[in-house]
Amino acid sequence: MILGVDEVGRGSWAGPLVVGAVVLGGVQIDGQTDSKKLSKKRREELDKIIRSQAAGFGLGWVEAKEIDRIGLSVALRQATINAVQQIKTPYHEIIIDGTINFLSETKKGKYVTLMKKADLLVPSVSAASIIAKVARDNFMKEQGKIYRDYGFDNHVGYGTEKHLKAIEKHGVTPIHRLSFAPLKKYALTSKVIGNYAEDEAAKYLKSCGHEIVDRNWKTKLCEIDIVSICGDIMYFTEVKYRKNASHGGGMSAVGAKKLKQMRFAANYYIESKKICGLDQRLAVISVTGSNPTKIEDLIEVE
Repeated sequence: MILGVDEVGRGSWAGPLVVGAVVLGGVQIDGQTDSKKLSKKRREELDKIIRSQAAGFGLGWVEAKEIDRIGLSVALRQATINAVQQIKTPYHEIIIDGTINFLSETKKGKYVTLMKKADLLVPSVSAASIIAKVARDNFMKEQGKIYRDYGFDNHVGYGTEKHLKAIEKHGVTPIHRLSFAPLKKYALTSKVIGNYAEDEAAKYLKSCGHEIVDRNWKTKLCEIDIVSICGDIMYFTEVKYRKNASHGGGMSAVGAKKLKQMRFAANYYIESKKICGLDQRLAVISVTGSNPTKIEDLIEVE
C-alpha cells in the first residue's frame, strides 16, 4: 500500500503542471515504467487500466497563470497536496520521485520517502507518472484546437524549435508561462493582453451557455475572434479590450467599416464551413482591467 507521486509539465513553456498520485494496492500491471519511455498508445492503454484497477488515484493541477503568480516551487507543493488529498484508500508510505519533499509542511510529510528515478523502480510511482502525463497531454491536445498555430498537440507546451517559431510569429497565448526565462520578454505586450482578453471573453460566453466552436479563426481575407453557438444561433464575436471603461466600451471601436468587415467575415465563415440551419448574430464583448478580467458588455450589434 504505497502511495506513489510524480509530476509532469515542470519544464514546459505552456500549459499546466500536473501531479499524479496512485495507490495500486497490490494490483500488478505489466509494462509500467517512466511515462516518457512509453509510446502514446501504450500510455493511454495503461492509463485506462490504472484508473480502473488501482485502489486510489488523484491528480493535482496548477494552471500557467497561477504558476506565474506563485512560482514553480510553490506550484509543485500545491499540486502535490491537491493530488494526495484525493486519495481516500489507506496507505503506509508515500514515495515521491525526486529529491524534494513537497509534503514537508503537511502532516503527511513524515511518511515521505524521496527516490530518484522512482518512476522506473516503483510501480505506484510509474502509475502516477502515466496518469498525470496522459491527463496533461489530453488537455494540451484540446488547447491545440483553440490555439491552432502553436502545435500544442505535438510538443504539449515544451520548448521545441517549432514552438519557438510559433511564439515569435504569433506571440504568446494565455496558457504560456510568462515567468519562464525564454518568455519573459513577452509579458504584458499588447498581443499578450489581447489574448488574455479573448480568453476571458470565451469563459464568459461559456458561462452564458455558449459552446465555443472556433477561436482566432483567420484567413488571408478576414478573421473572427470567437465563434460560438447558443441555442439555434451562431454568434460571431469581436473582443475589444480597454484598460478602463473611461476609454470607451467595445462599441466605440466598432464603426461602420468594422461592422462591414465583421459581416463579411461571418458570411465567409458560413460559406467555407457549409453551415446551414442556424441564425447568425454579430456581437462585441468589451473587456477592461489592467489584467483583463472584467467583462463590461456583451452587445449584439446585428
